[in-house]
Amino acid sequence: MLPENHLWFTEYHAPGGMAQSWLLEAEKIDARRSPYQHIEIYQTASFGKLMAIDGCVMLTTRDNFLYHEMMTHPALFSHADPQHVAIIGGGDCGALLEVLKHATVQQVTQIDIDEQVTRLAEIHFPELTQSNDDARASLLFDDGLAWIRNAESNSLDVIIIDSTDPIGPAEGLFGPAFIADCYRALKPQGVIVQQSESPLIHQPLIKGIRGNMRAAGFGDLRTLGFPQPCYPSGWWSATLGSKGAGSLDEFRYDDAINKAFATLYYNADLHRGALAEPTFLRDGISD
Repeated sequence: MLPENHLWFTEYHAPGGMAQSWLLEAEKIDARRSPYQHIEIYQTASFGKLMAIDGCVMLTTRDNFLYHEMMTHPALFSHADPQHVAIIGGGDCGALLEVLKHATVQQVTQIDIDEQVTRLAEIHFPELTQSNDDARASLLFDDGLAWIRNAESNSLDVIIIDSTDPIGPAEGLFGPAFIADCYRALKPQGVIVQQSESPLIHQPLIKGIRGNMRAAGFGDLRTLGFPQPCYPSGWWSATLGSKGAGSLDEFRYDDAINKAFATLYYNADLHRGALAEPTFLRDGISD
């Protein structure tokens, strides 16, 4: 039985012909309109707090670990010795938290254009921002496209593109020029990972992301799927590219098994399994 006069937050996804809703405990508990977007925070009945940007759910307390772990650990364990990492976007700082769990990492620079996302995360998702003061971390509130464009060539080991959907401030992050700049900024054997939306309803976008990576020079590509209940279709993906000649299948499996930190979703065997693309997806995004 639902409570009387119940409140819902509903996200409508017109391209997919669908919508999904969360039962709320009260009206929105916080909101800010930045120069870039409208950010809202809600208290849900079963998914903890929910952050929405321009009406689209970005994360919830209950299931954000799925996204943050799969956006970081497969890429980092696919690199032989990840020391210098850049996160483009990632304002909620969940990806930063996961990257800093890797002892090999010496420096992480996070570049998000909207400081208000981070400030609201500090208030409402403090579990994600607890490593923001780590000496290895630098948080910049700036244009990620320009930062990568101006980055020194061969200076980064891993680039994580933790963006919102390809509209508004994030639109340029899905363009070929930006991916070419990422390729230049990565060292030989560098790894890129980009959030690539739903395998079920965004195949043209995934194919475009892979096309951009292929055109930039990335040799081996993999699109890893994972469950994400708070996003349209409940299924999301991260697309990896390797600058070197090696295969992304050859990740540091033993290191992943023996990792010195806890995860809730990611493990070495799940990583290996996620490298296998479903037949319909493989056929739909084939180069």
